[in-house]
Amino acid sequence: MAGRSLERIGRTQAIGSSQRARLDVGKTCLEAWTILHFLFTRPYCKVPCTAPTQQQLYKILWSEISKWLQRSELLSQLFEWTKTEVRFKSAPERWLAVAKTAAKPENLQGFHDDHLLFVLDEASGIADEIFEAVEGALTTPDARLLIMGNPTKSTGFFKRAFFEDREFYYTMKVSSVDSERVSSEYCQRLIRTYGMESNVVRVRVLGEFPEMDSDSLIALEWVEAAMNREPPYDENGKPIYSGELVLGVDVARFGDDETVLAARIGDAVLPLKKWRKTDLMTTTGRIVGELERLMKKYEHGRAKVNIDDDGLGGGVTDRLREVIREKKLYVTVSGCHNGGAARDNHYLNFVAESYFALRGRLQAGEIILPRDDELAAQLTTRKYFLNSSDKLALERKDEFKKRLGRSPDRADALVLAFAPTVQVTAPPQIPLVKSYWFR
Repeated sequence: MAGRSLERIGRTQAIGSSQRARLDVGKTCLEAWTILHFLFTRPYCKVPCTAPTQQQLYKILWSEISKWLQRSELLSQLFEWTKTEVRFKSAPERWLAVAKTAAKPENLQGFHDDHLLFVLDEASGIADEIFEAVEGALTTPDARLLIMGNPTKSTGFFKRAFFEDREFYYTMKVSSVDSERVSSEYCQRLIRTYGMESNVVRVRVLGEFPEMDSDSLIALEWVEAAMNREPPYDENGKPIYSGELVLGVDVARFGDDETVLAARIGDAVLPLKKWRKTDLMTTTGRIVGELERLMKKYEHGRAKVNIDDDGLGGGVTDRLREVIREKKLYVTVSGCHNGGAARDNHYLNFVAESYFALRGRLQAGEIILPRDDELAAQLTTRKYFLNSSDKLALERKDEFKKRLGRSPDRADALVLAFAPTVQVTAPPQIPLVKSYWFR
């Protein structure tokens, strides 16, 4: 935890955790206890709570509060829980906790009282301007701040609470290695697979903030931000998806590798579909079934499929085109040759160009990703280099598999879903030495 001096803003706490609440470290439980304790011990208090996503705020934190409220006969008599608020029954307008998403600073402005507790969950994913709005309200002696989350971002107020601003906070780090609630097998698997010095282990196991390796293509904080991003919602709370429907498919056959289907609508990626040890005809059938399901569900008359056409994927591409013609579906199938020529000669081949295209969009904050820890690990551990011909090249798939003991199937499928099959990718804005476009 980390705490600011009482003279400035009252007691402030920051907690960094190496695992998510759904992995049962107990972070969300502690937040719920803190909120209920503050409500029970301070008269006419206010507890504004926020998180980067509606999923984290309402379905995880707020449901955890409900669970513990119902377990106490006394608290359940005194307080009323709703989907967005917890109110003291005798003074509902002045004594309450309220859930507000961290979409804009205005959501957390206007809260002032003698007894005030702000709770910021998954704080690494909350923008600095939101924190600044909260900080401006911490002016009374009993104004307090609890910020908790996974240390997934190497910049921002959550990181500063543990370093530059440490004197103002009481800080606590929870490592999975030290937690009895996390299996040692889980920790050892990540260490064995990705290495003790990797950002995956730093964040998921040790509870440390990530470092950007000089030869890592994609930063963990960009991926985490994309996984914390959500599409807009309609008045009924249903997500709104807009844009073309595109599927990226990385094909495996037998063995330990996965066949992965990554579908996106515009910039929003849907949960990945994965399967193992199926023949190519079965794989083709599953792709067609998923195409028809998504086209019907999201009311898309047309779609695109990008398939890794090297090796096993070639057979799937040919059969998929036949089935699509037979079914008279308006679907364009593109066979992508990862080892083929890039459209832009800054890159060694098509796969390098495609990965850098995805990198640029992740860095720009344009993409919404599903929560998938294995996908995050694969994206952030792929390496790149500048070859002897002054072209950007990607670590080969077999080299990646040899180094980490697994194939980057999920990352490759995602890259195919965003592959630049139409237009040339602009040169990347990254610091490189001895490169002809920086001379």
